[in-house]
Amino acid sequence: MQVTLYCSDEDKYLLDLVDKLAQQQRKSRSAVIMSILEEYFERDKRLGEILVDLGVVDRSRVQQALQEQEAEGRRRLIGEILVEKGWVRPQDVERALLIQSRVRRA
Repeated sequence: MQVTLYCSDEDKYLLDLVDKLAQQQRKSRSAVIMSILEEYFERDKRLGEILVDLGVVDRSRVQQALQEQEAEGRRRLIGEILVEKGWVRPQDVERALLIQSRVRRA
């Protein structure tokens, strides 16, 4: 997918900051912008919410898994329940956990 970003001369300082960060992290400008957007939109979200945002599961299934987790006395993690039921793949949970850890670390 390709996205075009239009900005004014007043916004040039922001692109300069992005470029500086990209150089420090050895990433592309696009990768840095995407990580900033990810942090903004996923900040303070729980694993189930991130999985919904990723489009791999719907809210009703997350809610069912949370109810099951609560009924069991929280013995299992939400990701384990969702994978066991076949509603998400293990790699989906891993990706959501990675997003969650990057956002919380920032």
